[in-house]
Amino acid sequence: MTPKALQKRIHALALDLRWTWCPAAQSLFAAIDPLQWEATNHAPLETLRRVPEARLEACAEDPKFASLLDAAEKASEAYYGAKTWFERSMAKKASDLKVAYFCSEFAIHESLQQYSGGLGVLAGDHVKSASDLGVPFVGVGLLYRHGYYIQELRDDGTTRVLYPKVNFADLPIVDTGKEIECPLGGKLVRAKIWKQQVGRVALYLLDADIDGEPKAHRELTEGLYKGEPDLRLRQQVLLGVGGILALAAVKEKPTVIHLNEGHAAFASVERMRGLMAKGRSLEKALAEVKASTVFTTHTPVPAGHDRYGAKDVAKYLKTHLKALGLSAEKFADMAREVPGDKKEPFCMTVLGLNTAHKVNGVAELHGKISREMWMKVYGAETADEVPIGHVTNGVHARTWLAAEADAMYAKYIKPKWNSMGPDDNPWKDAEKIPLEVLWELRKTLRARLVHFMRTRLARQAERRGDGTAAVAEAWRMLDEDALTLGFARRFATYKRAPLIFKEAKRLSALLNHEDRPVQLIFAGKAHPRDEGGQELAKIIYEETKKSGFRGRVALIEEYDMQVGRMLTSGCDVWLNNPVRPNEASGTSGMKPPLHGGLNASILDGWWPEGYDGKNGWVIGDENEFESREKQDTYDAKALVEVLEKDLVPLFYTRDKDGLPQEWLERARHSLVSIPGKFNTHRMVGDYVKNAYLA
Repeated sequence: MTPKALQKRIHALALDLRWTWCPAAQSLFAAIDPLQWEATNHAPLETLRRVPEARLEACAEDPKFASLLDAAEKASEAYYGAKTWFERSMAKKASDLKVAYFCSEFAIHESLQQYSGGLGVLAGDHVKSASDLGVPFVGVGLLYRHGYYIQELRDDGTTRVLYPKVNFADLPIVDTGKEIECPLGGKLVRAKIWKQQVGRVALYLLDADIDGEPKAHRELTEGLYKGEPDLRLRQQVLLGVGGILALAAVKEKPTVIHLNEGHAAFASVERMRGLMAKGRSLEKALAEVKASTVFTTHTPVPAGHDRYGAKDVAKYLKTHLKALGLSAEKFADMAREVPGDKKEPFCMTVLGLNTAHKVNGVAELHGKISREMWMKVYGAETADEVPIGHVTNGVHARTWLAAEADAMYAKYIKPKWNSMGPDDNPWKDAEKIPLEVLWELRKTLRARLVHFMRTRLARQAERRGDGTAAVAEAWRMLDEDALTLGFARRFATYKRAPLIFKEAKRLSALLNHEDRPVQLIFAGKAHPRDEGGQELAKIIYEETKKSGFRGRVALIEEYDMQVGRMLTSGCDVWLNNPVRPNEASGTSGMKPPLHGGLNASILDGWWPEGYDGKNGWVIGDENEFESREKQDTYDAKALVEVLEKDLVPLFYTRDKDGLPQEWLERARHSLVSIPGKFNTHRMVGDYVKNAYLA
């Protein structure tokens, strides 16, 4: 095989992002050049571009590499040759179904920095399960030239925000050759349509960064959550209005539009304009749009919903207001809780609620909070009258599964990944896994995490010029055998990342116990303009330098999917301590059980549905205080108390063979009870049966 032929075959595999959850393909890409694979954050096309010709020649004549290539190609053939759940069970009932899923961010892989946090991670996992299940499905979003920002921590713990410029030539995307012209404020914004193949699902991504176009237009796809409200509003016009135009340009004809959060709600306005151009009345156009729209809300806090001035919205959607025959105020009423209240701003979430026939929150508790929050929109006297349900989020197991755990499951529970349906639950058979095998997995994954952390911390010290002593200290950080607690998520203030430090003395005693040591690992990013969230990172950074915590508490920079994967697989306990009920769902805690990890969480988000008394721990209770300070003090004490009384003693109680039997029984029960329900296959199945076909 010639190097050119080899490149062609690898390139074909790399363009299909199914490789992001295919171990065989990832092994192949890593074998090209392990150092470049790591340096590119696991980007196969960039690895191919960087690798010397001599290395490709060596790969081309290496029989072991040829075997890896064959294995990756056969894995692809097996995937596409399998009869999917939708084909087996739903195709006759829904032969014409085609879902178009709109979201402002998609987290497909760490090498594609087109996401900021949980919304994007959920969207990426949704897309992958749609592919696995065979649901007729496309995604619509924006392609950001800077992606999200890169986070660096300065010497004082403050955040430095870096905006890289992404080389699209290194991305697994294809230019469709199509463009749209999106009306915006009386002008037309040109945008290219790129296609990203994620298994059976196509993502169509709009790119307004076109040479020769006005700066105000090009900046629309410059970065994710980068600008002021005015830029954000204009981006949302491009996403919603431009997204519908893009689907028409590439000849996709969806029967259902799924708006994942309010950012894309202007899609409904563009659809109404199109129907009225065909002769529908405003009322009939709205009814038709509503009947084929699903809206998912993710935010349980009123202040978290995008709101704009009615005049600003009218300015940028003047073409649509004219086509709909609406004044600025009448149009704004479609997005107000109280129509006619001119003081009330235009709310994207309310627009989504008013233009969708199926609306859901993302956990049972979040559905309840949403019904209470939006009573005015529906003119309801009680929350029970509000037609908002819930579809609890999940995770795409193979995206987050460590290779070592994957191998264990292949031996003991034998998941049929390629044909699995929403109701299939191989995890119920995890009781077959011997406790000593599960313990070996935990030790392996914890040791891998410690090595990963040391490497990252040493690099951080080198980049800051901290000197050889600091680098050496980083390489000695943490303990492969200590009980390891993890906290990694977006650093929003309500998530209270530094909460545990309010009980500093008790925490220090736990961390430094001679016979029962504990260690604590943090990672997280705040939005680039969220000074409060960045302050949380600074507080934790400062705590890591204190004598009672040094060497036992670690914070690493640049939280991304790779960091999330390493921490959720390597930590023994996953901490979650938001201010209840501000966590809509949260999905990070669904990943540790896949690896024999356990949750310790406030009863918020998905945890009230997941916790059964034996598969983790609850922090505190459902007491809610009006004073934030009182709430923090109460919850911090409850957190440390559960560590002192339950977690630490249980982890360090060993039998004659050195196994923490009761701990492992709880961990195995977590594996049996959580992944089978809290996965995106079940979630997408719920959407298909209860929303897309309802």
